[in-house]
Amino acid sequence: MTATAFLLVALTAVVAVADWISVSMGARIAEYVLKPLVMLGLLSVALTMDTSNDVARIAVVIALICSLAGDVFLMLPADMFVPGLASFLVGHVAYVVAMVALGLEFGWLVVGLVVVVVGIAVIGRRIVSAARATDRALAAPVTAYVGVISLMVVCAFGTARPLAIIGALSFYASDAVLGLTRFVRGFERDRIVVMVTYHVGQLLLVLSLL
Repeated sequence: MTATAFLLVALTAVVAVADWISVSMGARIAEYVLKPLVMLGLLSVALTMDTSNDVARIAVVIALICSLAGDVFLMLPADMFVPGLASFLVGHVAYVVAMVALGLEFGWLVVGLVVVVVGIAVIGRRIVSAARATDRALAAPVTAYVGVISLMVVCAFGTARPLAIIGALSFYASDAVLGLTRFVRGFERDRIVVMVTYHVGQLLLVLSLL
């Protein structure tokens, strides 16, 4: 990793922690500034770090830009859940492209497939069912999103890279908690759990380019 990229990782981590504190305190105005700054920091890291795979780097940059757009949509006062969901869905497609570019191993793909099948059976189906009960129009986009992020997790396993695997699982956990709290039932400190796992997941996925 270059010295510049290392410094940017450190600065981004500081901003992320500040965002977590803002979330825990309910400081919405601070969140509006800090949350996008975290993604801009990760974009800077992806653009400055050493990697021999430019296709994977470009795909990760696209994924981060889509995630930034999704963050903004979900922060807006108006209900922009579907545009936010669509932005993240495209971002996960970009992450899949990045994982494929990094190279996949069949055995690890099978492990990843087993993990997501269990995840869908235990949590994914529950979220889709609750989304349908909330608004039938949400059933299709939520189902599509669950499918695409699950594919991303499978491909992350396929790279056999620990950072990619842990990052994808952290992102998966973040969205699982978000789906449960939005459509099923929330719990104390659920928003901070979502943000911490989300930021950790995104950072590790970026660092998997190393």
